[in-house]
Amino acid sequence: MVATQVFDLSGYLAERQAIVEAALDQSLPVVYPETIYESMRYSLMAGGKRLRPILCLATCEMLGGTVEMALPTACALEMIHTMSLIHDDLPAMDNDDYRRGKLTNHKVYGEDIAILAGDGLLTYAFEYIAARTMGVPSDRTLQVIVHLSRAVGAEGLVGGQVVDLESEGKPDVTLETLTWIHRHKTGALLEASVVCGAILAGASAEDQQRLSRYSQDIGLAFQIVDDVLDLTATPEELGKSVGKDVQAQKATYPSFWGIEESKRQAAQLIASAKAELSPYGTRAQPLLAIADYITARTH
Repeated sequence: MVATQVFDLSGYLAERQAIVEAALDQSLPVVYPETIYESMRYSLMAGGKRLRPILCLATCEMLGGTVEMALPTACALEMIHTMSLIHDDLPAMDNDDYRRGKLTNHKVYGEDIAILAGDGLLTYAFEYIAARTMGVPSDRTLQVIVHLSRAVGAEGLVGGQVVDLESEGKPDVTLETLTWIHRHKTGALLEASVVCGAILAGASAEDQQRLSRYSQDIGLAFQIVDDVLDLTATPEELGKSVGKDVQAQKATYPSFWGIEESKRQAAQLIASAKAELSPYGTRAQPLLAIADYITARTH
């Protein structure tokens, strides 16, 4: 495991973040009607870790592809993620005032425009992949669109959000239901980020399955850490409200396991995720380091 210690993750993330930020900035100019583009940009350009696009780029490169091949899909992933945050923050859903340290979209533009900004980003994401992906056989691009659509729809993110909403305030939510929610609500888009990067590089079915397992494990670990941070971090550290899970009487991993066992379970998932990367040797350094970063993060 010496390789991941030598690897400069913070430098890597900063460099990749800059590439993604520049591409996102160019992807969405403000034209008439300005209000909707400004609202879309307000949330899209609000910072964030850009973890999903970076995972997409890293996986594509690990399997012999290039940043250029994967960049449109990477941008699309962030557009979709941003849509989910805008909609998630609405009064009808999680009713949040702050996101990434700034007022949520509906607090600035109103609920009507916030809903439409999410819709605009979601549809533009697929247009962007189809129109901008270059140097990739069209059947791979088509596979990416199918995989991503499934991850975002009722089979994935939307379905996870529905079961999450239905489970709020229910004292009898099981651990199985909680895990189903997060494998879909959070995990599906993370999984798509990795697998779509692999598809663009021409990955075999076996590689795709292996990377799917890696990303499902880091996705679940990510959520467990999120639940712990909701109890242990400050609003300043997180850039959003804390303690909301307890207020909403939401089932969380610490509510089943306690904080220490939750951390242990997250660490176990990360270990199994990293084991999936063993065939790729040193080429897997970025993905190995990102897996470690998920359990070490403080926001």
